[in-house]
Amino acid sequence: MQNSRDYIELVEKARLGDKECLNRLAELARGPLNQYVLRLTLDRDVAQDIVQEVVLEMFRLFGKLKNTERFWSWLYGIAFNKVRSHYGVKWRHKTVALSGTAFENHATAADDALAEMVGREFKQIVLKSMHELEPRHRAVLTMRCYDQMAYSEIARIMGSSEFAVRSLFYRAKKALAGKLSAHGLGKSSLLAALILFGKMTATSEASAAGISVTASALKVGAAASVAAVMTGKTAVISVAAVGLIAGGSAVMTSGMDAANRAAKEHPDRQTALSHVPAPGGATAVDAAECWYFFPEGPSEPVMIRLTSSGSSNAPSRCRSLQNAHANYRRDRNGVCMTNHRMFNDDLSVMRLPTDNHEFDAFLSEVEGRPDSVEYIPNTDRGLLVICRFDGRQGGGTWRVHRHLTALEEQYFQVDWPESAKTIDNRDPMHKRGWTYFTIEGRLNGRDVAGKGRMPFVYHTSRRFTPWLKLRIAGGPTIIDTPRQACVYDKTGTPIAAYPGGSFFKGLGRPWMGLHTIDTIRRDAAEQRVSFESEYVQDKTKAQIVLDCGRLEITYLIDLDRDIIETIAFSSSGCGGADIEGELTLTCLEDSGQAGGEFTAPRHETSTRRRQPPPGLLWLTKLAEGGW
Repeated sequence: MQNSRDYIELVEKARLGDKECLNRLAELARGPLNQYVLRLTLDRDVAQDIVQEVVLEMFRLFGKLKNTERFWSWLYGIAFNKVRSHYGVKWRHKTVALSGTAFENHATAADDALAEMVGREFKQIVLKSMHELEPRHRAVLTMRCYDQMAYSEIARIMGSSEFAVRSLFYRAKKALAGKLSAHGLGKSSLLAALILFGKMTATSEASAAGISVTASALKVGAAASVAAVMTGKTAVISVAAVGLIAGGSAVMTSGMDAANRAAKEHPDRQTALSHVPAPGGATAVDAAECWYFFPEGPSEPVMIRLTSSGSSNAPSRCRSLQNAHANYRRDRNGVCMTNHRMFNDDLSVMRLPTDNHEFDAFLSEVEGRPDSVEYIPNTDRGLLVICRFDGRQGGGTWRVHRHLTALEEQYFQVDWPESAKTIDNRDPMHKRGWTYFTIEGRLNGRDVAGKGRMPFVYHTSRRFTPWLKLRIAGGPTIIDTPRQACVYDKTGTPIAAYPGGSFFKGLGRPWMGLHTIDTIRRDAAEQRVSFESEYVQDKTKAQIVLDCGRLEITYLIDLDRDIIETIAFSSSGCGGADIEGELTLTCLEDSGQAGGEFTAPRHETSTRRRQPPPGLLWLTKLAEGGW
């Protein structure tokens, strides 16, 4: 919106009776109004007529404007009602065919400037798809994407509730994606199409240059995303000359199937096994699809969505969801929000489709069974992998159905109705999304004390970043922050530097999207450290024993709270002195319990060259006095 100080000043003076300012305001308003109405009508002649009517209405009703800062939403509201009145009963139906409009014959300078950068075929598909949308869908897309209006503001203009507007915007996006798909474009082209359409309908080159539709503008919120997403199969074709659109931030992905290449390179990754469960403890026959979303790319946080199989009378539906905000599990009684991430009931390690062959081979050797998740090599940010269970070969396997770069948050929204009963079983710190924790204990006769902060979900990890400060009495101090990790001797002199986050390896990292038991064992597998897992205390907890040569590290993990309780160290003394000790980790339920000692640590300036990250083996070095 154009709520700059200049406009506000003009509006104020016009309200005080300054006719010259009112005329000036009307002239300045014509450009944005014409752009707005053109995007709704896709007819330049109609747009000009409606804009003239809006300006006349503005002069007539200006004295009724009560809030200066709402001038533009007030004016757009008048324009919106004029457009809706123009369409009448056609408001909820698609407009006339593309060939029957004058839009294509009036290319702007901005349109000409794009001609060399964007393929003509892509432009025609975008125009045709927008023409086929309902006018109200174009309206909500225009207000949200190009005028950056808040949903509440759009609701006031449309005379509707905010929830209804969010739902309408969601349906508009899905409808446009469907139109693009029907004309041969993949659904990942939605953001690129919106940017291109904005530039093509801009009334000046300056306006075209300023068009940028971000992925965040396309978010609607979980409650509004009640319709099923990604349904049906869509053929994807690549369009020549479409890559990066000038002035916008949209990357087109091709339909190349990297999974096929991986299958040829590692055919053993596709062995069908009857005893392999689906993620989250479901049996394979109960699960229809498992979605893995990597917003920052492989080896970074992952979100997981497990969809249960439908029947002839009932469609498939989301069973478990771990998105950026919380963990959900649905059953016949409703939707339960839990502290913990999904884990396999048989305590087998959760596998990911991005695990490389060597990593998977080691896990398969330790657990005595190969994986049943098809491998897909990819390094893209925003990677979405959808696996379907295929039971045609023996016991079945999880095969990659499609993978792409996701541009919309809707992939990881809930799909249960608003009426579904929600039970929040989370404790206070999991509801908060992060916690402070302490580490206390003794290691080889010396006291160990530490403090840190740990986010539980991806959303809070951006603001409440993880950090750790650990001190060995009479020995080194370890400080780890997202910026860097350092080891200091007892005088405070830095003696080793590593990449930030190095000392969270071997500890719980729930914001990464996997249960603590899987995080630790996968950390061990990266270092080729063998392990054993078992339930203890009536299956409320799990014990993991790592075999680090002459040293054993034993974890006790609370499965419901998804946190480590203790880490014990022991050795036989073969080839060196006995090693023993135990560290206890305690999480603060109430952040109000924290004092000034929980302030994030700062590093002293160090010129030391960073060493390769030690991985989980930093714990063995700590126990053996390696610093």
